Amino acid sequence: MEGAHSTGVSGVLCADHKGLCLGVRGKASNASSGTVAALAERVAMLEPGSLDPVILLESDNSQCLIHRNSGITLAVYKSPETS
Repeated sequence: MEGAHSTGVSGVLCADHKGLCLGVRGKASNASSGTVAALAERVAMLEPGSLDPVILLESDNSQCLIHRNSGITLAVYKSPETS
């Protein structure tokens, strides 16, 4: 996570296709790995045959970007950009 703070990244989570946490850094929680992997799988079912989408979950004080590729799901937690 060195250098990530300048881009607003506060945490990163990596999970396998079954939701097993492969790694976590920063404010991300390994307890959410199953939920993150399941969400990526379900959203990909919306358009079968297309590339896996990038999912953006956003609240007033944080963002979570989720992407699955080759059975590995990555979640990046960020603080929103300030102008």
